[in-house]
Amino acid sequence: MAAALKLACVMGLIVLVSILEMGNVDAAGECGKSSPDNEAMKLAPCAEAAQDAKAPVSAACCDQVKKMGQNPSCLCAILLSNTAKASGIKLENAITIPKRCNFANRPVGYKCGPYTLP
Repeated sequence: MAAALKLACVMGLIVLVSILEMGNVDAAGECGKSSPDNEAMKLAPCAEAAQDAKAPVSAACCDQVKKMGQNPSCLCAILLSNTAKASGIKLENAITIPKRCNFANRPVGYKCGPYTLP
């Protein structure tokens, strides 16, 4: 009986370690190896423009959006991230920033959550 209990405990430990290791896979997401929450911090210059559709968009904001706009799925993931939500941005305003920056090569028509980029 004691041997069976030890075997069950060892097997349980092996399964637990295996499950924990699967969660630590070094995979790339929408924004490569950086999380959308970490990338959202780079868009701090856009905070006012993302909260108010009538606020001017700063050059620093446009520069950051231009860099991130090369990967629309990353930009969308950033806008939908917990960090962006906690900062009080309004998605319906934030998705207009590439247009407000006058980017000719913006991802027009790209779906981001319930919105489509203009």
